[in-house]
This record gives sequence, C-alpha cells and structure tokens, in this order.
Amino acid sequence: MDISVVIPLLNEDESIKELYDWIARVMQSNQFLYEIIFIDDGSTDASWDIITTLHQNHPEVKGIQFQRNYGKSQALDAGFELAQGAVVITMDADLQDSPDEIPELYRLITEEQFDLISGWKKKRYDNVVTKNIPSKLFNWAARKTSGLSLHDFNCGLKAYKNEVVKTVKVSGEMHRYIPVLAKNEGFNAIGEKVVQHQARKYGVTKFGIDRFINGFLDLITISFLSKFGKRPMHFFGLWGTAMFLFGFLSAFYIGAMKLYRVANHIKTILITSNPWFYIALTAMVLGTLLFLAGFLGELIIKSNGHQKHYKIKSRLTE
Repeated sequence: MDISVVIPLLNEDESIKELYDWIARVMQSNQFLYEIIFIDDGSTDASWDIITTLHQNHPEVKGIQFQRNYGKSQALDAGFELAQGAVVITMDADLQDSPDEIPELYRLITEEQFDLISGWKKKRYDNVVTKNIPSKLFNWAARKTSGLSLHDFNCGLKAYKNEVVKTVKVSGEMHRYIPVLAKNEGFNAIGEKVVQHQARKYGVTKFGIDRFINGFLDLITISFLSKFGKRPMHFFGLWGTAMFLFGFLSAFYIGAMKLYRVANHIKTILITSNPWFYIALTAMVLGTLLFLAGFLGELIIKSNGHQKHYKIKSRLTE
C-alpha cells in the first residue's frame, strides 16, 4: 500500500463526506493504493454514523471510535498503530488542510528520502488574535527549545515514513511535537513544505486559550524529556547530590564551629538557634528526595512498556 491517511476528528459530521470525496479524487487521479483511517475522538454528533456508511460503501475507509474524548495525540497514536501505507499522512477533518498536497508530500518522502515532512501554513485564514499571534509565539518558543527550524509545529498536515509512526510514541498532548519526538528517535531527515491553508467551512474551531497554555507546558515537558527522558538520574541525581553535599558541608561547618567555640571557651548559642542549621537540614532532605526521584524514574522506565491511555469503543478495519 502506498499511502495511509490518518484523520483524527471531533464533531465534524458536516465535512467528513466532502473530505473523503476530495481525498479519493486525488488518490485515484494519481493511481495511489491507499487507505483512509478516521479516528472519532468521542464525537457527540453523527460523525461515527457517516464513517460507518463510508466504510460500508468504500473498503479503503477504516474507522476507530473512542469511548470518549481522549485528545488528538491519543487519536493519532491509534491511527498510527493501524496504518499500513509506506507513507503516512495526517490531516485535520475540518477541510482546512488540502488533500491536493498529498502527491507532493508523498514524493518528498519516497524520492527525496525525507523521514518526515511538516506542513507550514504560511498564509493563514484564522482569527489573528485567538490563533495567529499565539501560534507565532508558540512556534518561536518551540524552535528555540527543540533546535528544529520548523515554522509551524501546530500544522496537522504532515507526512511520515511508516517506520517513523511505528517508532514514535504519542501520548498526552504531544502531537504538536512529533517532529521533536522523531528527532529524538534518530530520524534526522526532517523537512518542511509550504501548504495551502483554507478558511473553515463548517463548524467552529476547537482551539481555546487552554490549548495555548497546554502547548507551552508540553514544550517544557518535551524539552526535559529530550535531554533526560531516558536517563532521569542524570538530572535528579546530579541536583540531589549537589544539594545534599551543600547541606552536609554546611551542617559540618556549623558543628565544627560549635566545637571550636566550646574548646576555646567562646560564648556559643544553641545550634538549633542558628538559621543555617535549618537551611542545611532542608538541603539534605531535598537532596535525598531528588536522588530518590531519579532512582524511581530509572526503575519506572525499565519496568513500564508503552501503555495506551484510551479505550476504543468500535473499530472498522475489515
């Protein structure tokens, strides 16, 4: 199979059929062997009914229905697990991503030997205040933190080698950072393509201020995981040891000074009256806790496999 198109969606019943027809036209005109995988992330409208009808009439359509809304990352993870195409393309279901980009994305992966191509919506048709400006700030911070020179981490239109989606594990709300996750797994041939962005035709955007805030929190998380995700002891152990040594040496100094004053009949005060005693004690306790956190992190990494944080209600694959 040439291409798998993975489409996560939430309450997009007005656009699903139109999107399918558009994708099918592009695929057939280019003679691609393809499958379309819709992941219904807990829709409350008629989205799943439409996907079921499409599956019954078109065998290349497959579907996964979640028990409830788990998020885009979980939807992509389920779609990646099912995808069989040599090239996997992701896009949103709201018709703002153009299927006409698929042939060139496929060529870049198969002929130019890229591992991943990320779309760049250079000209956007979103609200300037609620989406454009926050998106620019977010992408600037993501570039500085990740070291990847991509202009649009949020773009849902991306293309991957099948090997990439089978290797990268997407959880939480890390779908924005799949290029970073791929880079961390050793896939360095990451490129970018300017893609057409279209104004929303149906429904309303799912973007809110909470997603903007969560994006920056996830950025901090992915930055930490990139450096210490597989060796947490290198971070927690280092700082834990440093803090413990600082506290121990401070306590030793306080004790030595107390003994010196007593030996020389110099007026002294109780050690517990010295504020440095509590600073030293706190540093030793925090240092021990940080060291234990690193140790437990190492144990968790070695004992836990990849766990799925979603429940599938229905599946249309045959």
